[in-house]
Amino acid sequence: MSIGKNLQDLRKKAGYTQEGLAEKVGIGRSMLAQIERGTKTISLPLADIVADELHCSIYDFLDKKG
Repeated sequence: MSIGKNLQDLRKKAGYTQEGLAEKVGIGRSMLAQIERGTKTISLPLADIVADELHCSIYDFLDKKG
C-alpha cells in the first residue's frame, strides 16, 4: 500500500473525515485528499503533526509489506 492509502486508512480508523483532520492539522481538505491519492507528497513536519493527531507513528504511513 502507498503512504496515502495508509494515511487514509488510519484517518478513517480514527473517525476523522478529510475535512475534520485537515482542519485539525492546519491544511486544506483538498491538500489532504491529494496526499491520500498520492498526487502530493506529505512533508516530514506535516507527517509528524498528522501522526500526533492520529495517535500513531509516522512509520505507520510507510508502505506495509504483506
